[in-house]
Amino acid sequence: MFEFALGISMSAHEKRLLTATPFEPTDITPLLKLLPYELTTAQKHAVNDIYRDTVRKGDASRIPPMTRILIGDVGSGKTICALIAIYLAAKSGHQSALMVPTEILARQHYKDICALLGGLGIKSELLIGSTPKKKRQQILADAESGLCDVVVGTHAVISEGVNFSDLALVITDEQHRFGVMQRAALKDKSTSAHLLVMSATPIPRTLALAMYGDLDISEINEMPKGRQRVDTFVVNESYRGRLNGFIKKTVSDGGQCYIVCPSIDEPKTENIMEPTSGYKLTPVSSLNLKSALKYTETLRAELPDLRISCLHGKMKTKEKNDIMESFVRGDTDILVSTTVIEVGVNVPNASLMVIENAERFGLSQLHQLRGRVGRGNRKSYCILVSDSKGDAARERLDVMRTVYDGAKIAERDLMLRGPGDFFPQNSGDTIRQSGGFEFNAARMCNDTDLMNRAFSCAKALMKKDPGLREPEHAPLREKMKKILDIDLSTIS
Repeated sequence: MFEFALGISMSAHEKRLLTATPFEPTDITPLLKLLPYELTTAQKHAVNDIYRDTVRKGDASRIPPMTRILIGDVGSGKTICALIAIYLAAKSGHQSALMVPTEILARQHYKDICALLGGLGIKSELLIGSTPKKKRQQILADAESGLCDVVVGTHAVISEGVNFSDLALVITDEQHRFGVMQRAALKDKSTSAHLLVMSATPIPRTLALAMYGDLDISEINEMPKGRQRVDTFVVNESYRGRLNGFIKKTVSDGGQCYIVCPSIDEPKTENIMEPTSGYKLTPVSSLNLKSALKYTETLRAELPDLRISCLHGKMKTKEKNDIMESFVRGDTDILVSTTVIEVGVNVPNASLMVIENAERFGLSQLHQLRGRVGRGNRKSYCILVSDSKGDAARERLDVMRTVYDGAKIAERDLMLRGPGDFFPQNSGDTIRQSGGFEFNAARMCNDTDLMNRAFSCAKALMKKDPGLREPEHAPLREKMKKILDIDLSTIS
């Protein structure tokens, strides 16, 4: 545990030796006046943290780069905090990049940025996989020349050929959806940029790094006024008739419904894999997995009076956008979908989320999906449908039934999955993100008192001999060289 704590402490120390360009002291009142609401107290604290991390102090020309994670439940208002950070960068003459996992979310953020920041003289561009070649070339030229203040996009932002004139702020939204290498690739677009990552359910690796000092944490732990809790229930197939009745009542009361299925088409095999212990899978007989395409037809037959559409990832971008826009307008009563709607969908009128074969989804996915409803004034519900008999699956669904805090759900995920790899461990082109550092006799997630003592000792040693140059520390220095992918000679 001490060697592990020392490795984390040295890695964090090395990052703090980097420098970044500070933003100029900026009045954010013009931006705040455009908002139709007042920031919550938690949002104000988060904005103050970002301001303190990034803005010039005195006449300093360089400052340590911000490395901050913004944790807040779905709908708690993380995005406006990111937009304020972008505003600070742009008004100081610097560029920002915002990377998100889906085109739907990228379009939503781009629309919000244009509406809010466009009138304040900030130019933004949307760079996604479906961007036409001519438009893409123009965006790349503007980013490299500095004519563009912020680029919003998917993985396209980190693709080869995307260069910036003065990238000073890097933001990843829904960061649990990105791998270690993808987040690093965006950060590498500028080694001196400030870093802000946002998530409702941070992946266990990121949560644990934050717990032990590699990231600073800002937590938005309150919801906007009027936002209600989404009550969650777990049912099995015997409730199908009552569930269909509840769907019809929701629509007759003016609401809309999501139904999420684990697959697009029917599985081609009966040898389905079911979670048993943590995230390990074991073969079981067919679990009657619902496929979005077939179940849409079933519902159309069972609920002929309702307007039902189907959305999945294999559709062309225009088709997906048309279906989603129809749902947003209220022209669709029920949207049957895969997890393509997990992030980036904001439909205040949607008040019921039904997740079929819920045992097939991870805790983060379930929490994100639940967050798609309850975004308006209607009382909202999430129904998890599962016939699974596995203890691990039942335990995870019980977490969703009883826990509504995204950070606590991530902690439970940490207990189930382990913290993942804290140090780069290449295996071909991949880096493992579950399992992680192996202890012989201790569990990091359970032996927290011992772990805290180990970190206290590691930090004391770092204060006394940060480069491990003393003769008695030579064995530790050799051990750290094997664990860390950094130049120890730079640590002082």
